[in-house]
Amino acid sequence: MRVVFGACEFDTLRHALLRHGRPTPLSPRAFRLLEILLDRRPDVVAKNELLESLWPETFVSDAGLHNLVAEVRAAIGDTPRAAQFIRTVPRFGYAFNGEARPAPATAVDATGMTTDVPPVDAVERGLPGPHLISRRREWRLSEGPNDVGRDRDCAVSIDSPSVSRRHARVVVTSGAATIEDLGSKNGTYVNKRRVGDAVALEDGDQMRVGSVTMVFRSVGALPSTMTQRHS
Repeated sequence: MRVVFGACEFDTLRHALLRHGRPTPLSPRAFRLLEILLDRRPDVVAKNELLESLWPETFVSDAGLHNLVAEVRAAIGDTPRAAQFIRTVPRFGYAFNGEARPAPATAVDATGMTTDVPPVDAVERGLPGPHLISRRREWRLSEGPNDVGRDRDCAVSIDSPSVSRRHARVVVTSGAATIEDLGSKNGTYVNKRRVGDAVALEDGDQMRVGSVTMVFRSVGALPSTMTQRHS
């Protein structure tokens, strides 16, 4: 995810927060908190869900979360009394309340300098391989197995308590793809039908893991491996 809001740019790939073009330090948990709120915007995220995501299987009081919110607000130039970006919902949780938009993509020109490229809709982008698209994000699928789950090291990492740590697996082979459930608690569905063993995915299929819905796109599918001829 790479978005801009106000004077800030947030980039998960580079793990960076820029304000007025300058790097702004954030602790790892504060960075993760901002990532969750941006990813779920404009929805309100409950305190207990944030605590579970930020301190899994560890008891932490609300004061710890309050301190993280204060750290994020200070970094992005927000204040509790005039909250432009982080909104507090008393006794429930927090939400990203400001306007955020995708940051312009960058490309390298012939001189080796980076230039701005206007963002294009993900479906029309022609990614070089199959991918999944949710309401907020998209994930490129690599050749071979791609685990879907709540663990951060999953190829398709989804921060939702309805998703198991290792929920499902999408396997891509020469552009074709299958999906199977990995014994998840809340199930894996393709076009509203629950799946267990591997089933084939077609372009435009709607997938649901837990409460998270995604669309499988095979646009620009990976080409099959070319057999090298020896003279």
